[in-house]
Amino acid sequence: MRFRPCIDLHDGAVKQIVGATLAAGAAPTTNFVAAEPAAHFAALYARDALPGGHVIMLGGGAANEAAALSALGAFPGGLQVGGGITPASAPRFLAAGASHVIVTSYVFAGGRIDWARLAELSAAVGRERLVIDVSARRRANGAFIVMTDRWQTWTDVALEPALVAALGAHCAEVLVHAVDVEGRRAGVDADLVALLGAAAAAPGAPRVVYAGGVRDLADVERVRALGGGRVDVSVGSALDIFGGSLAYADVVAWARGQEAAEAAAGGR
Repeated sequence: MRFRPCIDLHDGAVKQIVGATLAAGAAPTTNFVAAEPAAHFAALYARDALPGGHVIMLGGGAANEAAALSALGAFPGGLQVGGGITPASAPRFLAAGASHVIVTSYVFAGGRIDWARLAELSAAVGRERLVIDVSARRRANGAFIVMTDRWQTWTDVALEPALVAALGAHCAEVLVHAVDVEGRRAGVDADLVALLGAAAAAPGAPRVVYAGGVRDLADVERVRALGGGRVDVSVGSALDIFGGSLAYADVVAWARGQEAAEAAAGGR
């Protein structure tokens, strides 16, 4: 299990936003706006040897793209990038230093996964450099349903271990934002983490990353326990570098301890 840092971009600035409020034409609920640019945080993650972080462009525009490219330049090969990525735009970000590109809406059409588009994208980018975001919300019946279009549109796709396995044929990682709790610092979605732990345990499964709701180190440990140590965790709004109360230095120390424990056990 690894800690994955993040850099969320909105209008070119580093922000922590409640993702479910990103409706078109309305101002989102914002928890924090950084005074420092994206490259500052990328350099911090590079200094602390924290690869695999996510640079997410929340909305298009030249300002977001410029900020994302600056972050990639500050930590070459250490960050993934997502937000409106297509086969046409992916090579530009990979050439700028992204380790992977993260894709959601491009592979969905009519509320379903367009497997032909996914295969095209995987072939163009390379499976080993592709991450699929299947962020989900819970329906009244308890099922987790994949959301697209900045988490505003319900698809007909249920997030289940079988889906993660099928996606793994085309990508290196599956990133899941728990939309119901993302940005709210109210605790992780235990049911979703457990589901992802089961998915990650399957032979040949892609790496799985969970994001959403983490408020303290106890929540980080909860992800480790519920995910069987197989689900990586992303922390954003809770960190003190983003206005929260969880010390970034403490999470880095936790990550170092986790790495040492896994190395000693010969773990993943």
